[in-house]
Amino acid sequence: MSLNKGKPCRRVAELSLESIVGLMPWTYDYDLAVIGGGSGGLAAAKEAAQLGLKVVLFDYVKPTAKGTTWGLGGTCVNVGCIPKKIMHYAGLLGKSIKDARYLGWNLPEYTQFDWNLLVEKVQNYIKMLNFSYKVSLRSAKVCYINALAYITTNNEIEYFLNEKSYKIHSRAIIIAVGSRPFVPRDVPGAFELTITSDDIFSLEKSPGKTLIVGGSYIALECASFLNDLNFDVTVSVRSVVLRGFDRQCSNKVMNNLEELGVKFKFKNLPSKIEKCEREDKLLVTYTNGERDLFDTVLYAVGRVAETKNLGLENVGIIVGLDGKIPVNERDETSATNVYAVGDVAQGRLELTPTAIQAGEYLARRLAAVSSKIVNYNNVPTTVFASYEYSSVGYSQEKAKEYFGKENIEVYLREFSSLELSAAHRLKNERLWADEFDKEASPQCLSKLICLKSEDEKVVGFHFIGPNAGEICQGFALAIKLGAKKSDFDELIGIHPTDAESFCTLSVTLASGQDFRVSAGCGGGKCG
Repeated sequence: MSLNKGKPCRRVAELSLESIVGLMPWTYDYDLAVIGGGSGGLAAAKEAAQLGLKVVLFDYVKPTAKGTTWGLGGTCVNVGCIPKKIMHYAGLLGKSIKDARYLGWNLPEYTQFDWNLLVEKVQNYIKMLNFSYKVSLRSAKVCYINALAYITTNNEIEYFLNEKSYKIHSRAIIIAVGSRPFVPRDVPGAFELTITSDDIFSLEKSPGKTLIVGGSYIALECASFLNDLNFDVTVSVRSVVLRGFDRQCSNKVMNNLEELGVKFKFKNLPSKIEKCEREDKLLVTYTNGERDLFDTVLYAVGRVAETKNLGLENVGIIVGLDGKIPVNERDETSATNVYAVGDVAQGRLELTPTAIQAGEYLARRLAAVSSKIVNYNNVPTTVFASYEYSSVGYSQEKAKEYFGKENIEVYLREFSSLELSAAHRLKNERLWADEFDKEASPQCLSKLICLKSEDEKVVGFHFIGPNAGEICQGFALAIKLGAKKSDFDELIGIHPTDAESFCTLSVTLASGQDFRVSAGCGGGKCG
């Protein structure tokens, strides 16, 4: 199969999958056509091909309003998880410079950060991944076509290359086109003058003083690494941050960011954005009449599925305002032989690992080697803020709603990491003058939500602190296997670590006792 851009893949002989998708009276080019080269689409295509199916994958990136585009791999690889984590790490390195000086490293007082160099390194790494994905498709014998796909029937896809129209026929179609950031058109200047997370990781000019609009995890992650890279950052929030997450933990994440220098504006959004040519800045007018100048304005107020102009109406698929496709537990849409996985599927978690597993499981079902479906309960996730926030299971609010307030016991502890305490971290100098030289508040919060009626089975795990994602991954397996609070109590911790705090939780929220530890050895006990 050809992988050359601009060349259609050749037709293949009829294959026998009648038992899977029904007896068809004509010859098909492929067993499976996948639309979308992101995490879910790539996973489904490669898994199906390795199981012996003939597969074609379509992928095409529509440029952003700023003209940003990228290669194969989808949001996660190009404008999501991967570049975000690298910039997150770069920001943490900057914050660690002061720690290093305090703990004996003889470093210059002034260290200069180079935005363009960081962007260059990030983009080089992404291009390496883009190439590796093309190679992996070739190795799996998947036909890759870099073109927009348009569904004409349940088994037919039309696409254009070099101003010529081509059609392929497939026994099954998987839609995995993902989603893109939403920018409101009713705010003058917003669509024309602002950027999104699709633009920030390849931004050629240093972002400078930045306004981020939105309270989502994407908004806070961008605010976090930009602030850690020493940019002046303000976040404009409509109501609350991290909606859907545990409220106590969400507020803790926000408070941590505030102490690090991020400024928050609540219920005060941009009503107009104008270009100030003389100063080469953006003038933002807020809903309360305030005005301020910024170098960059980034919108992170939600995402919309990329289903427009996909031809869904031709097969009777109706989508909502967010563009998402209704599916059942087997990823089947309302159209026969048409499936959807990943962010484009309605009701699914917008996470790379769930999209990958959904794609692989669906491919196995189509190849008739498995009937397993994805279990979306107890999926761990992390907000990569300066002090990360990881969770699995229920928030305190959802647990009370589902199980009843009287049936919930909450154990918690707030403390500072040993290393950060030893480095004597202070509140950020961008705060008000009488506060910046004070000791930083405890950064870490460990929290277990337990079900009394089931011998304190743990139904919610939450941690805020350094490397929260790494800490939560192992504990997520314990939650998935039904661990109880007594199991945590009997577990011997690794000392001294933040994670061992979960082995020694004793204060409950209901007791009213102070759960903040003012001193000690991080998450553990030294005596």
